[in-house]
Amino acid sequence: MSDTTVYFVANLTIEDREEYLKYEKGFFPILKKHGGEFITYDDKPETFEGNNGLEGRVVMFKFPSEKLAKGWYNDPAYQAISEHRRSSTTINFFTMVHGLSV
Repeated sequence: MSDTTVYFVANLTIEDREEYLKYEKGFFPILKKHGGEFITYDDKPETFEGNNGLEGRVVMFKFPSEKLAKGWYNDPAYQAISEHRRSSTTINFFTMVHGLSV
């Protein structure tokens, strides 16, 4: 596993805002517990090039290492709250990107 910073980028369409809010409320404490840092989100991303523009929400956050990121994702508490996300959104992608090693 990499010790470099990893970034998560997610693109989703929120279909049940009330249910998704349950996910958001539980997301931040678990993210912080695993050393994660929220970067930003955008409900109106703008694509300059390419055939498949993004629709819905784009979310970005990061972890200091892949180990911490995988610990967060596999945390039973995260998996429990993620059911609210899964039931309230359509996910286009949920991707981990490795930062540069310097």
